[in-house]
Amino acid sequence: MKTHTEHKQKHTLSGETEGVLTVTRKGLGFVSIEGFEQDVEIDPAFLNTGLHGDRVKVRLFPRIQGKRPSGEITEILRRERTQFVGTLKEENGVFFVMPDNQKMYIDIVLPPAQATQVSPGDKVYVKIASWDDPKENPVGELIKRIGKAGLNETEMEAIVLERGFDTGFPIPVEKEAEALPGSISDEEIGKRRDLRKTLTFTIDPKDAKDFDDALSFQKISEHEFEVGVHIADVSHFVREQTALDTEALKRATSIYLVDRTIPMLPERLSNDLCSLRPNEDRLAFSAIFTITKDGSIKKEWFGKTVIHSAKRFTYEDAQALLDTPDGSNLSSALETVRDIARHLRKKRFEKGAIDFDSTEVRFELDAEGKPIAIHTKPRLETNKLIEEWMLLANKRVAEFIGKKDEHAAKAFLYRIHDLPNQEKIQELSLFLKTLGYTLKQEDGKVKSKDINALLLQAQGTAEEALVNMATLRSMAKAVYSTDNIGHYGLAFEHYTHFTSPIRRYPDTLVHRLLEKYLKGERVSEKELAHFRSVADYASRMEQTATDAERASIKYKQTEYMSERLGDTFEAKITGVTEWGIYAETNDTKSEGMIKLSSLKNDYYVLDEKQHLLRGQRTKKTYRLGDSIKIKVINTDIKRKTIDFVIV
Repeated sequence: MKTHTEHKQKHTLSGETEGVLTVTRKGLGFVSIEGFEQDVEIDPAFLNTGLHGDRVKVRLFPRIQGKRPSGEITEILRRERTQFVGTLKEENGVFFVMPDNQKMYIDIVLPPAQATQVSPGDKVYVKIASWDDPKENPVGELIKRIGKAGLNETEMEAIVLERGFDTGFPIPVEKEAEALPGSISDEEIGKRRDLRKTLTFTIDPKDAKDFDDALSFQKISEHEFEVGVHIADVSHFVREQTALDTEALKRATSIYLVDRTIPMLPERLSNDLCSLRPNEDRLAFSAIFTITKDGSIKKEWFGKTVIHSAKRFTYEDAQALLDTPDGSNLSSALETVRDIARHLRKKRFEKGAIDFDSTEVRFELDAEGKPIAIHTKPRLETNKLIEEWMLLANKRVAEFIGKKDEHAAKAFLYRIHDLPNQEKIQELSLFLKTLGYTLKQEDGKVKSKDINALLLQAQGTAEEALVNMATLRSMAKAVYSTDNIGHYGLAFEHYTHFTSPIRRYPDTLVHRLLEKYLKGERVSEKELAHFRSVADYASRMEQTATDAERASIKYKQTEYMSERLGDTFEAKITGVTEWGIYAETNDTKSEGMIKLSSLKNDYYVLDEKQHLLRGQRTKKTYRLGDSIKIKVINTDIKRKTIDFVIV
């Protein structure tokens, strides 16, 4: 059982401050403190029950020249979390939980009375009930038995619970959803623009159940067309200050694991009332554009509608119809919206949008949920078609709010993407020079169009993967904010999320705000403060959901590779560190580590600036983006890690 180790070192203390604690996998702590350039290092013996993410008070030790500042945690000001997923173990009659979270450095003891409900080897969800003495293990309280460790159902649920998401909905939320009327009244239709006779269709992944966007098409003349982007009217059903709204905000997003979706909204809404299914009347919030074939917008309209989808396409179905047109109205509508989307895309890249072409994987699972094959998802033109129309709707909604009467600032929720950090750009620029590339800069800043020019320059070269990886790592993360600074990656001055309210809470909020402004209503200071907190919270939850999705992919890839020990694969280097090389297989996109100790022929030294390891004797290098051949030698399903050797 993991416990604290005693530490003999003593210091004279001076000064006290507070900050947020980060704990490494080895149990070493670092407290980030405002005003300090360096984090304060906390030896495991001085964590004093501090956990990763906690806000803590720190007593600083006297500074030793040339060393990082260090200290001791004296008080926990705010716990980031107290609930953990782990595997139950038993040792000499003592039951304890080994947490899955590798930053949780100590096991949690489960009292004998609670251990009667579970068995060693079970995956459980527990909360820390008490932990007063840092020399003792925390005492836990059983929340839930998840299942037998190693089973697919158990591990998938564990990934979600570990990150604080609920798999089921509270009874009041389900009751509220079930009580919603299934039919649309004539009175409601009378309040909306009726587009049920306008040709409308959806294009979604083949396994999708929630269809939250549709396109409609109408030819006005030889040169002008009316194209509608119709989004499920979630805000009509999910009203403020209801149990549904409270739960949707708490979740903030749907989570897409390998074999299931943890929805933001109950199925009654996500797969029924708000799903724009074919041959059914549905309520929508629409952005309708009068547009020419070259993508010039002549007129736009935003408002509530009622629609009737004539066809549910998968991306593959729609692509097949584009490749082999059949002369039907649907076929010609698809061709026209495709042609306009091509122009929209071309204009976007001409203005500086960055095109990072990422690859997604799809798993084939057997009846027990074990992976039997991993495929990369093809990126069809129909994927790009839908992407362009959604980007257009998001952009024009944001412009409608943000640009109209700009002097009367309106509260709104923007999707923003900041310029890359200047230090990271300098590092990238120096690295690119070693490859023979020049990154154009002005005062340490780089325009998005120059990033795109760089990616185009590298396209088709031996360095393409390397340039893409290094550039992507220099980018900031996109977040939600009430303060608009534009979207760097898309090269848009105004951008929001309007098109996915079934799976993203910010979109629901954007719908409400757009409806308010269309009615001429204003937003109070109190509401604005609420929107700010929603923006911060939704950004954090989005990252947590992404972590869960990646963990489920990593788990399945590790499972897949555990059946292929000794097999060889072509791979690319995705990272170099002092302890090893990270590489990703080309076909399954499974990442594993090659330990430096396995490179027997030389002693390798890390060159961080050039993203490479260099052999001291042979001068052989292993650089980010290099192609290598690897063999799978070990897997650890619990830790979701794969070990390779170079062959």
